[in-house]
Amino acid sequence: MADFAARRRTMVDTQVRPSDVTKFPIIEAMLRVPREEFVPDDKVEAAYVGENLPLGGGRVLLDPRTLSKMLDALDITPRDLVLDIGCGTGYSSALMQSMAQAVIGLEQDETLAKTAEAALASAGAETVVLVTGALTAGAPDNAPYDAMILQGGIETFPQTLIGQLAEGGRVCALFMDGALGVVRLGVRKGDVIGWRDIFNAAAPVLPGFEKAQAFSL
Repeated sequence: MADFAARRRTMVDTQVRPSDVTKFPIIEAMLRVPREEFVPDDKVEAAYVGENLPLGGGRVLLDPRTLSKMLDALDITPRDLVLDIGCGTGYSSALMQSMAQAVIGLEQDETLAKTAEAALASAGAETVVLVTGALTAGAPDNAPYDAMILQGGIETFPQTLIGQLAEGGRVCALFMDGALGVVRLGVRKGDVIGWRDIFNAAAPVLPGFEKAQAFSL
């Protein structure tokens, strides 16, 4: 029987702490939440590797370094209502539920959403509410959100989502340009978001977040 608790400690000690992620709530959550329960059955042995883990359909579970650094930048507080866009199998939502007031996990892939429902229940993530629907549409019923995070790459950030972020609210997203990407932290001011670069990373672009292709003859 694999010692997953030991693997979680190794993940934190070799992938998270060396990336300058030291906030106790993030470390504690990553040591506690069983990542192996949020991956496909045939990927359990790879649950703690330091790379994006394929979930099927072009979707991935972000590697521990990238996800932990995004959470560090987002700086979630116990008062925050968080929207987790493209929550996949629910791992990121399970991590954040101990840091936030509540987490809305948004997923449009019904197979991933069903996996998330079972995994979150097993992990006792009681303050996570799963919503199934188009990722680009957000979850307006629970808006405005104090913080948003996107679990995959994006090329463009829809105006719809800006409208669901509270004034002064934060969003962390991985902007992809070809094979290269940069994680940015944004803050809403009026009808726009002011972005600043945080660190480099890469992941497949989430469905619906691709740039519109310019028409040419």
